[in-house]
Amino acid sequence: MPASRLHGHHDRPSMVAVGTIIWLSSELMFFAALFASYFTIRSVSPELWSQNTEALNVPFAAGNTTILVLSSLTCQLGVFAAERGQVGRSGGLLDIRKWGLREWFILTYLMGAVFIGGQALEYAELIHEGITIPDSAYGTMFYLTTGFHGLHVTGGLIAFLLVLGRTYLARKFTHEQAVSAIVVSYYWHFVDVVWIGLFATIYLIK
Repeated sequence: MPASRLHGHHDRPSMVAVGTIIWLSSELMFFAALFASYFTIRSVSPELWSQNTEALNVPFAAGNTTILVLSSLTCQLGVFAAERGQVGRSGGLLDIRKWGLREWFILTYLMGAVFIGGQALEYAELIHEGITIPDSAYGTMFYLTTGFHGLHVTGGLIAFLLVLGRTYLARKFTHEQAVSAIVVSYYWHFVDVVWIGLFATIYLIK
């Protein structure tokens, strides 16, 4: 039975989902302010930006970005499984066509964790190159924008663990669990879209 029909629920929008969308709108304004600050400071220090962007490893960042973007796909596949009421796989582990919410969300979690690990590795390389927060305005804006995004990704990873934990603790899969999965997917897609903007701004527009 589809999750949207569980316990007599029909097609009315979930208040939790609506509240999440409103909250994400405020988060969008927060990141918009970061983008504005980045471009403003860059406009007054073009030479500084030109010098420091040479240290960026664009191919590595592009690979890391690809992993995060693909995690949005795996996350959505998990939502589709939740909507049809399938919490776990109905076949072999290698048969992804029969995966449920758990398998897709675990894979999404791992991809998100790889992204964070890649970001940490990139930070270490840039610090070794002398690009730090106190070093210059470029370092400040780079770590501020990417760091806040990294915190949001980490928050998403925690949310995935909470959703997965509920599926293992509950006796049966419920409408409320499906809604939780959907709400987390909204957040994760938002984080991915913001990163695409950040990647284009920081790594491609030099």
